[in-house]
Amino acid sequence: MQLQLENQQAVVFGASRGIGHAIATGFIAEGCRVAAFDRDPVAAEVDDGSIALTNGDATSFEEVQRFADSIPEADHIVYSIGVGSGVGGFPFWNQQPSDWARVVDVNLFGAVNVAHAFAPRLAARRRGSMLFLVSVAGQIGSQTDPPYSAAKAALINFVQCAARDLAPFEVRVNALSPGMVRTDLNRSVWQANQPANQPADLPADYDEWAIEKIRRLSPLGQWQTPPEFAAMATFLASEHARNITGQTINIDGGQVMHA
Repeated sequence: MQLQLENQQAVVFGASRGIGHAIATGFIAEGCRVAAFDRDPVAAEVDDGSIALTNGDATSFEEVQRFADSIPEADHIVYSIGVGSGVGGFPFWNQQPSDWARVVDVNLFGAVNVAHAFAPRLAARRRGSMLFLVSVAGQIGSQTDPPYSAAKAALINFVQCAARDLAPFEVRVNALSPGMVRTDLNRSVWQANQPANQPADLPADYDEWAIEKIRRLSPLGQWQTPPEFAAMATFLASEHARNITGQTINIDGGQVMHA
């Protein structure tokens, strides 16, 4: 399929590793220019310099706004930043209210900052797309990390609000929802719940834990991989997806099915 994205400008928040990195390289493969915004300086070294990097903190609207000012003709915006609380959530009162602030700030308010900085520009140009990485945890009331689940649920709702607001300007807004992907964030979920907050028979090895979780929760019974998200992200940016907006698309092996 020809996506016809050549010479367009993609902006990826969180391009240093994992899903964000895969999406950034996916846009490059489609002939796009890619600008990245990331707290991690290792992002400066990816792809032999083919990704233009700005170091910054997405939770600072001022930093995000300055970055947006430097890219006046951005076409496609991707927010692929997420953090967990690092504290086991079985039950939720094992955590403290203070465990929520950073998680909500990064997962929700960082995304809102990006939307505020770029949406008026896309609307003025009457073109483009926005894509936010969410999670199956935001759809099922996951007990694993309640602050993370709640923040992602709020982001899913915000995506729908933004999609409605931007539709008259021919700008589409969607969400991609991962299930089980072998990333630092996924590993941190396992680490946060070791060992005190889990049953005695919980696997002590990350891969063993993940495989058992996939077996229980995913009908297809397999890991999801970052390149799958890159393929969907570039498709959603293309004219082939011109009638797709306000959607949360699960790449989760069937983990979440809504009747």
